[in-house]
Amino acid sequence: MKLLTYTYRGQTLPGFLDRAGTGIVPCGAVGLPARDMPELILAIGEKGLPALPEHGSILLAAAELRAAMPRPRQDILCLGLNYHAHAQEAARYRNDVFGEKKQAVYFSKRATRVIGPGEPIPSHAPVVDSLDYEAELAVILGRDAKNVAPEAAYDYVLGYAVFNDVSARNVQAGHSQWYFGKSMDGFSAMGHYIVTRDELPQPPDLGIRSYVNGELRQSSNTALMIFDVPWVLAELSRDMTLLAGTVIAMGTPAGVGMGMTPPCFLQPGDMVRCEIDGIGALENPVVK
Repeated sequence: MKLLTYTYRGQTLPGFLDRAGTGIVPCGAVGLPARDMPELILAIGEKGLPALPEHGSILLAAAELRAAMPRPRQDILCLGLNYHAHAQEAARYRNDVFGEKKQAVYFSKRATRVIGPGEPIPSHAPVVDSLDYEAELAVILGRDAKNVAPEAAYDYVLGYAVFNDVSARNVQAGHSQWYFGKSMDGFSAMGHYIVTRDELPQPPDLGIRSYVNGELRQSSNTALMIFDVPWVLAELSRDMTLLAGTVIAMGTPAGVGMGMTPPCFLQPGDMVRCEIDGIGALENPVVK
């Protein structure tokens, strides 16, 4: 099942892709009235996923799809350096900032508005001179999580989305923490769909790629994450309550701009595409 956010006749609401893949089923039509995606996730937690009709009441072509969750209720949680090859390329770029870490690296990312496919990524020049892309698997929790046992972790996962953790490397490296360099407007991009976990293998074993102007930059598999979903949920929920609707970006594989020789950062006019098998694609232009 695919959850989405759409704009139709001046209203922006959450809903579902119908079983035919050609229409939208409004959430209220299946007994789950909600004003936004976080509310829909709470409603699903209470009543469960609905049975969807073959065809929705709104043609997909008649609506405008947004990021699956345009406005999270809280900051996005992120993992850094969660693929070995990416950790190595990051250390080559700035060992003082990205050198070897023995524990999972967590940070949060302010996302007052998450952009969707087709929406522009601002370059934020001249403050930013090293704009970078990071294709990532985003995990969306379906219920509150506290003291989660690793073997029960997937019971807390509603689904997954494709995510681009856009980063300002000079700002990130210039501060003792990464929050500012990861949180500028337009630096959180998410695909159109949250794909429910029953549609995908558990643990996720999915090809993940990124392209810049059609050139393949990242090509890996989500099974290669150092700290997987059960580890992350168990560690974080041990001392911190994770609310339903929490978005966790699970880190990026090798091939980002700072890892190239010489580094190759994004410029206005570039087109960035992130994709994950079984989930979808996310393509955004970079603008001044």
